[in-house]
Formats: sequence, structure tokens, C-alpha cells
Amino acid sequence: MRPFPVVLSAPSGVGKTTIARELMARRSDVGYSVSCTTRAPRSTETNSADYHFISDDEFIARTARGEFAEWAMVHGKRYGTLRSEVQRVLDAGQHVLMDIDVQGARQFVLSFPESVLVFVLPPSVEALVDRLRSRNTETDAQLAERLRNAHAELQEFGRYKYVLVNDNLDAAVETVSAIIDAESVKQDRVHALDEQVSQLIARLDEQIAQYNAISAAGT
Repeated sequence: MRPFPVVLSAPSGVGKTTIARELMARRSDVGYSVSCTTRAPRSTETNSADYHFISDDEFIARTARGEFAEWAMVHGKRYGTLRSEVQRVLDAGQHVLMDIDVQGARQFVLSFPESVLVFVLPPSVEALVDRLRSRNTETDAQLAERLRNAHAELQEFGRYKYVLVNDNLDAAVETVSAIIDAESVKQDRVHALDEQVSQLIARLDEQIAQYNAISAAGT
């Protein structure tokens, strides 16, 4: 089985990062690609674990060097995924789990076309607003901006192969896990599948010939 990237996208506040963390806690075959951002860390966040928190100048320099598989300006701050981070996880034999916005997802699949895209919906607008307000990290003006962005992002769901509603965290995590399992056994993802099937057929031919010989000898 060849590991592949799994991209979770959703409006801010829907819970895609929480889903990603729960998946990594439950599955050893899933790794996380740590993104870069120019925004300041929240009180609960740790540098190089939640994000690589870098300056605007460093972000711009890395963009010029082509280091990002995708990057976007979101809520006035830059966010980006390093190609090296994605490859690090894939080389370790793990699926790369990422939570990136719809702008980033459009770019990312150009670099990693084998990616599986999953869009996460809120159960309602009221639930989304409640989640955003409960974080106590934005002003009313910033909340309004996030809701405007959510309006635009929701219209992008048609680009995604899978769509789920996060009205229950455990169920959402199990759904994404099931998606990974299903995608892992697709023909084009199974390593050396043609060779494996050819070997099985050759062995069957040997067994058929053996039993035909036994049958012939007994008549």
C-alpha cells in the first residue's frame, strides 16, 4: 500500500484540526504535516508542533524558493505547507493528514494529485458561530470576516470527493478513518498489485495441473 495525503478542509471553527488530532491519536499509520504560518500562536499552541510560526520575510523567501506545495493568505495571515514536510511523512510510510483551506487544497493537488480531499461541514450556522465565539480569540469584526470567508468556502464543497457533517466528533473521526481504509485498497494504491495477482494465478495454474494429474492417474 502506498501512503497518500488526506486533506481536510472546512470553514474556520468547524473542527477539522480536532478531527486530525483524534485521527493521529487512533491510527499509527497517519502522520501530520506541520504547516507554516505568519500569525501569532494561540495560548494553547506550540511552535513546530501545531505550526511553524515564522515571520513574513521568511515566508516570502521560502515561497520564492518554491518550498511550499501550497500557500494562501487567510484572514490577513500567510499559511503554507512545505513540500519537505509532506515527503517526510510519506517516506515514513504514513498517510499525510493535513487541514488546509480550500485555496490551499486547490494548489496542493497539483503537486500531490494522489491526495484524498475531504470537506467538513458544520451542523448549522448557529453551531459555527457558537464555536467561533467560544474561542474568545477574535473581535466582532474578525468574526464577521471569518463568516464571510465561510460563505465563500462552503461553495467549494463540489471540488471534494468526500463531504461529512461534524455534528459528533467521534462519528466524524470514524468516518474519515473509514475513508482512509477504503482509499487504501483501491487498485491504483496497492503496491505491485499486478505482480501479486500474476503470482496467485501462476500458483493456481500449478495446483490445477497437479490435481488434474492426480485425477488422471486415478482413472
